[in-house]
This record gives sequence, structure tokens and C-alpha cells, in this order.
Amino acid sequence: MFNAVINPLTRLSVRHETQYLYSSPVDIAHHLAHLHPRSEETQRVCAFEIQVTPQPQQESVRIDTFGNKQTYFSLLVPHVNLSVVSMCTVDILKFQRPDDLDNTLPVKQVMDKLTYRSRVPYEPASQYVYSSPHVPLHDELKAYAADLMQPHVPIARAAIALMQRIHQDFRYAPSTTDISTPLFQVFENRQGVCQDFAHLMIACLRASGLAARYVSGYLLTQGMGENVNMVGADASHAWVSVWCPSVHAGQTGEWLDLDPTNNCLPTGGHVCLAYGRDFGDVTPLRGVIRGGGKHTLQVRVTTQLLSL
Repeated sequence: MFNAVINPLTRLSVRHETQYLYSSPVDIAHHLAHLHPRSEETQRVCAFEIQVTPQPQQESVRIDTFGNKQTYFSLLVPHVNLSVVSMCTVDILKFQRPDDLDNTLPVKQVMDKLTYRSRVPYEPASQYVYSSPHVPLHDELKAYAADLMQPHVPIARAAIALMQRIHQDFRYAPSTTDISTPLFQVFENRQGVCQDFAHLMIACLRASGLAARYVSGYLLTQGMGENVNMVGADASHAWVSVWCPSVHAGQTGEWLDLDPTNNCLPTGGHVCLAYGRDFGDVTPLRGVIRGGGKHTLQVRVTTQLLSL
């Protein structure tokens, strides 16, 4: 459906550092990390390492329901700080460029495919149509996108038009929101960070009966010409993937990635880490601790373009 553009192989390195400092000792801690990039058609993980200090007493890797790698680790000795550093090297093999936006099904037909019907085969993409903890569905969000979601418009065109509208209407404003900020507050204030832009676009699409998933990852903002004016690389980045089935009978539906924060289709500077219904499914690091008192948190992400 979409032309796959093969890059003159782009290789990126990412270092993701998370530091917790506690005011009193943590006696026991259990943590879950989504820090291992996905290996897919568009990218290949060449190397990955995670370093946890203090040394975990228990550690394991599992695959979650969305196909993401999860790292579980437990600290069973008292500690007043926690350091988690992940390092990876990823080759970007190709990227999507919808040269023929009309090659995707019209919005109404996509909605029909995602609507439950008795004795009709289940469409896996339909799990991304419903509300999720960080993406409630509001009538106002459906109305915001309604004029773009005309029944006859190819789904890829409609999704790209929505991305462009959000980028134009909303201001990227670091430190104005956090993960607890209600999505409707972001909508009313017309500002937020990359995860807000992604959640907002997902909510508009789902409220319209379409399937969209949340993508977490990393972004290169320096070293590649097309990325000069991009924002969102001080920590992990977020964007959106929209289900865009082809008009050709028998061809499987594809997912089109869109970055509303930067108003672009991800090309050689985006590294996909994980995807799910919203941020909560792919949180880079979360956990349950006993003790600790107050804490301070520092996160730093460094993405670099490597020579081949």
C-alpha cells in the first residue's frame, strides 16, 4: 500500500538514563521497563544493554500482549538511589511514504471493518478503537475532527489532515502537563507535550470509530537535514500509528505512523520502542516500592547518528 523507501542505511545509537534519589531507604522494589526497541520491517536492533544499579536480585524478560519486550527486575536490599541505563544501536532500514494516499480505503469502509458483527472474522486492529485509561472518548473530540472524517475520504488522507490540524492548533509547551493531566484539559488549553499530542490525536480517531495506537520511542533532532526543526528529544518521544487498510482486496491492512508534535511521517530519525493503547501500556519505567519517602527523578536521553 505505502511505498517502502529504503534508506542509505541509517544507524542510530540511544542512551536512556533514569535516576531516582530517595530521601529514605527503599526496602523492596519491583520494577517493569519498556526500554528494548522493537525489531520490525522498518528497523533492526543491532545491540541492546540495560544496566541497573544496585544489582537486581531478580530479573527476567517477557513479551507483552502487544509484542513489546518487557524487563522485570526486583531489588530486595535497602537502597537510596536507583539508576537504570539502557543503551541500544538501531538500524533504520526503511520508512513509509504514502505517495498514493487514495490507495487506502475510505473512512466509512474502515469504520465498518472495525465494527463488531456476528459471524464476521475478528479484526485485530479493533482493540485500538475503544477508550483506554489515558484516552477517554469525548464528543467534543469527535466534533473537532468531524469535518476531516468524511465517509468518502481515504483514511490516510483524513489521518494526515488531522495530524496537520493538531500541529497547527496546539502549542508544544514543556512542563505544562504531566501524565496525570486530563486529556480534555489539554484539549481546552491547546498546549502540551508529545504524549499529549499523541493521546489527543488517538482520542479524535477513536471517537470517530477508527483504530489508532500509541507509539513510544526516540527522536533524532540533530545530524539529519529533515530533523532540524523537530522537538521532543529531551526524553522518550511519542507519536501515533493509524490503521489504514488498502483498497486492494486480499491485501492486509497496514499501520501508518504519524508524528503530530512535528507534523511529519517518521523517517530516518524515529526509533520505535514499543506500542500499546496509550502511555500506560508502554511506560519506560514504573514500579512498586516499600519505603523511600520523597524522591527526585532525572531522565536524560541522548540520540546520535552513527557512521556506518
